[in-house]
Amino acid sequence: MNVFSFDNTFEGLLTLVFECYNRRQFPDQILSGEGSQGFLFTSTIDIVTNDQKAERVWNGIVQRTSEDNAHRIYRVFLAGLPDTPMLLVKYMRLMIDSTKNEESNFSEPVVVEVHKLHQKVCREAQRIHMFTRFQKTVEGSYYASYAPMYDVLPLCIPHFQDRFADQPWIIYDLKRNYGFMYDLKTVTRIVFDDLKVNSQNGQLHASLLAEDEKLFQRLWKQYFKSICIEERRNDKVHRQFLPRRFWKYLPEKGIL
Repeated sequence: MNVFSFDNTFEGLLTLVFECYNRRQFPDQILSGEGSQGFLFTSTIDIVTNDQKAERVWNGIVQRTSEDNAHRIYRVFLAGLPDTPMLLVKYMRLMIDSTKNEESNFSEPVVVEVHKLHQKVCREAQRIHMFTRFQKTVEGSYYASYAPMYDVLPLCIPHFQDRFADQPWIIYDLKRNYGFMYDLKTVTRIVFDDLKVNSQNGQLHASLLAEDEKLFQRLWKQYFKSICIEERRNDKVHRQFLPRRFWKYLPEKGIL
């Protein structure tokens, strides 16, 4: 049994694919990140991330299929599911080994599975665009946090950088404990060791909020209530467009 291990980065996965062809060995199991455990009597091939090797695989995918397909692979990687690396290795192997473009060959189960997962990841990113609620801090910057199903924060940052280019902000993923900060010039990845935020609803500690923030939240709740037409209320459709797991992060819902 061939067991490969990598550092759970996208570049690491591309390097793993490069090494598969270089060694002429393909994995039966892929371990990712620290703390992963394989089989007791099976040796593990540890892959060291190499940007040049990763770039060669990326360019190979682009040449054999399309740049859109290469980005599709990246977005699917952000799903972060335990079997995602193996799925993508199988998918990339199909793309590389075939003499024709297989990215839309839906007779291949792996292609169907990749496209389905890609849709789910993109849908989650779109929900973050729609459901993010910023809180104004005492420093005048704006903060928002949530715990998305997939690791979609990198996909969302260009939207916020364009949409809110005139104000400093921080967007944080509570589930994965990292975020991005925008200072009106650049976007920087950040990690807080002691974040003063309620992990249940993403609300900052009262001492960090601007004086008028609570007022704005009350006004937003009042506005949301005033435009609601009870006679036309449809909870089933409402949950389809606004999944319940996002409610606790929305001030207008008043959850927690």
